[in-house]
Amino acid sequence: MEATVPDERPSAEGPATFREVFAQREFRAVFAAGALSWIGDYVAKAAVTLLVYRQTESVALSAAAFAISYLPWLVGGPLLAALAERYPYRRVMVLCDLIRMALMLLIALPNLPVPALLVLIFATTLANPPSQAAKSALMPQILTGDRLVVGLSLNSSIGQAAQVVGYLFGAAIASIDPRAALLFNAVTFGVSALLVRLGVRNRPALMTSAHRSHLLRETAQGFQIVFGTPVLRAIAVLVFSAMLFSIVPEGLAAAWANEHPNVNMNPGTAQAVIMVANPVGFILGGLLVSRLFGPARRLALMRPLAVLSPLVLVPALLNPSPLVVALLAALCGFAVAGMLPMANGLFVQALPAGFRARAFGVMATGVQVIQGLAVLITGMLSERFSIPMVVGVWSAVGVVLMTIAALRWPDKQTIDATIAAATAANATPAPAPAPAAPVPSNPAAGTPTGAAPAPRGPAAGDMARSTDPRSGDDRHRQVVT
Repeated sequence: MEATVPDERPSAEGPATFREVFAQREFRAVFAAGALSWIGDYVAKAAVTLLVYRQTESVALSAAAFAISYLPWLVGGPLLAALAERYPYRRVMVLCDLIRMALMLLIALPNLPVPALLVLIFATTLANPPSQAAKSALMPQILTGDRLVVGLSLNSSIGQAAQVVGYLFGAAIASIDPRAALLFNAVTFGVSALLVRLGVRNRPALMTSAHRSHLLRETAQGFQIVFGTPVLRAIAVLVFSAMLFSIVPEGLAAAWANEHPNVNMNPGTAQAVIMVANPVGFILGGLLVSRLFGPARRLALMRPLAVLSPLVLVPALLNPSPLVVALLAALCGFAVAGMLPMANGLFVQALPAGFRARAFGVMATGVQVIQGLAVLITGMLSERFSIPMVVGVWSAVGVVLMTIAALRWPDKQTIDATIAAATAANATPAPAPAPAAPVPSNPAAGTPTGAAPAPRGPAAGDMARSTDPRSGDDRHRQVVT
């Protein structure tokens, strides 16, 4: 039986429709569960920030309560995400939701000391990397072809919408009773666990106990597959570069609004307008581009949109009004959202199934670190130079970086070979235990041009075996449909 890839590759056909995507029962469950969890998370962030401030009257501790949710990604995101590869994805998602629900109920207890509250928040967010990694790895098992790209776009858009709704709703509830908002978040985690448990079919883990090595080694293999494969590395550079520049207006919104007041808008309103502009643009870009353009056109638009994302922020040099800044931020979000789903879809297609959760951990951690560094660096620069100059010059550098990344994009032959190699790895049955065969030294005799090279060294056997999905359902999807 010969492995084929028509189900996984971009084609010239029209785009998949939202109706086709939502017709998948499992996607509906994952989508609804994710939306609930995201809204609950943002409601809780608003509540916890206010709760800590009321108890301590410390801006620093209040900010720490908000920022601590990003800490697990920074200190161990890839390692925690690698855990999701070892167990069935549905089980990981349900267990993480139940853990977060229980911890959120503890956080809502009255008279809880602030140090204990911060520790519990950190413990709660430790479940985020494995849960999100499992969800990312599960999506290609639920959706195929262009439906996967549209599904990823819908997930990204609902995440941004949840941010806006969650912050507004959370601030409203928290002003009355912060603990009510925390209890609301606990309920959303419970409902999310129920939706996933009842709505998603159980599938065996792609990595069985026989194929495990050391967790650190498995995590390192995630870095190796992402940065050692030309196509995956090119996608990572494009995504990381987009995050490096698109987050800046949102991160500097408070200082921008207060240091450059507008006679027609108070600083608080100006800050809010700038901060929500990027998510709103992201929602529109993700939905419109994925719906209006077919797979081939979206693939062609990916690099121009990547260059456009920092380019639209360069006019910040002219010190525009907050409304114009918000418009520029919205256009940036639109361009990033138009590019990301296709990049994500291509990333999945070029990635062996056994590495999906680990590779997601690498990418998600990189995004978190890069966004934090971008805001930190531009904030420090803004201490010495004006914010419009910092944002404008920073974005101009981004145009140069994005242009270089676009010009160094792999050619079609390399992309096709990498996708074919990943699909073949997914479809190949597990070999019977036997002495390892010599690895061909001639690339033409073994690995296709542009594909990830066969792993070598002591972990080669484990790594090669872990790329093979043990799930008969996944194998059927890759070869037959």
